[in-house]
Amino acid sequence: MWKTNLKVLLVALAVIGFYTGVAHVIPQLKSEVPAELNLGAGVTPEALVAAGEKIFNGAGGCTACHGLGTRAPNLFTDFQGQGLIGARCGSRKPGMECKAYLYESLTNPGAFVEPGFENIMPDMRKQLTEEQIWAVIAYLQSQGGEVTVTAADTPKAPAGGTAAPPTGPAMSATTDPKILIVEKGCVGCHVVDGKGPQIGPPFDGMGKRHNPDYIRRSILFPNADTAKGYEKFAGTMPQTFGQQLTAAQLEALVQFLAGRK
Repeated sequence: MWKTNLKVLLVALAVIGFYTGVAHVIPQLKSEVPAELNLGAGVTPEALVAAGEKIFNGAGGCTACHGLGTRAPNLFTDFQGQGLIGARCGSRKPGMECKAYLYESLTNPGAFVEPGFENIMPDMRKQLTEEQIWAVIAYLQSQGGEVTVTAADTPKAPAGGTAAPPTGPAMSATTDPKILIVEKGCVGCHVVDGKGPQIGPPFDGMGKRHNPDYIRRSILFPNADTAKGYEKFAGTMPQTFGQQLTAAQLEALVQFLAGRK
């Protein structure tokens, strides 16, 4: 009997050790917003723009889709003679001003999808705080337009003048890999069940080509390896999934992809 109990104990310890190791592998990334930025308490438009630029090019992972102009409109070049995003944002939807349109685009992207593109953008509230979203909006407005985002748009300060604490992103708790690949925007680059753009290696047949360790490393450190045939897209996959996924979610995705033979 004691031998059986010992075996059970060793297996349990091995499982705990494995998931503890996985948790430590996930990089803990620092926020892209400067620590001294005090959103909601008189922050200037210039500070919002500066913070938004860092978020857009870093933690937000926005350049993965908006930098190529293939999966989503390029925001920093002229689009159909309408100028950069800051110039055209106020004319996208009748009766909706620029910053309202941009906020809707970031938090309810399916409300208006540019003709010729697919509805693949996730609700950015699952990845960014409310303050970060408004900073990104200010940055986008600065691209060819007037920055109208002010401290009044960010979470309000309570009576007494002390800034309200930052609100965290509404991170999903699901471990359903099929939900995660949609929620995290994976379908914007990878073929799944025969559908999707071939910007990155297809998820179909992933388990035939790579083992779980390779798949896990590719999610956490996408620049560590570049799949053959996808060199021109190297560097476009966001490097922030270690921040956006829990250990359980990461393993659910790894096992799902490894099982696609």
